[in-house]
Amino acid sequence: MRIIGGAWRSRLLTVLDLPGLRPTTDRIRETVFNWLGQDLTGLRCLDLFAGTGALGFEAASRGASFVALLEKDKKAYKNLVTNLSLLQSSPVTGVVEILQRDSVEFLKQQVDRSSNLIFIDPPFQDASLLDHAVIEAGRICDDSGGGGIYVEFPSNRPREEIEALLPDWHCGKYLEAGQVKACLFRSGRG
Repeated sequence: MRIIGGAWRSRLLTVLDLPGLRPTTDRIRETVFNWLGQDLTGLRCLDLFAGTGALGFEAASRGASFVALLEKDKKAYKNLVTNLSLLQSSPVTGVVEILQRDSVEFLKQQVDRSSNLIFIDPPFQDASLLDHAVIEAGRICDDSGGGGIYVEFPSNRPREEIEALLPDWHCGKYLEAGQVKACLFRSGRG
């Protein structure tokens, strides 16, 4: 898997074969970052359930001022740390933190409107994990300077269920690709 844009463009990421790990494909990432714009300068980003870190590293590569990648799994966390150390041979301007934490518990500890862009792509087998993360993200995301809440979910789940979790937001961009659906939510402030 490789970074598709920005300072780390074409740099490779090591991907582990772990249960529940579903890296966001190049095609989907390209679409998402076309939606967001190529320059994320100044945005504070969270990559929840980071897995390979492809979304968070892509945001850092495109100028985000701060990116936190959260991963609970010990092996995936160590792989993120290794990937970051390899990427840092070409430093980016923003700060990149990798945290071995439960994403939902982390979100509950954050103050309202403290992040600009939140990526939510949890393991698909636990629908309640997705639901809790989406609800908390709606509270802490401030997309007034750009960004939003990006959510990947299984194709067998109705989009309306995800939209109902974020009543003050709207799904401005939507895609379906194979077994995945994705929405980029924006608030009325964005």
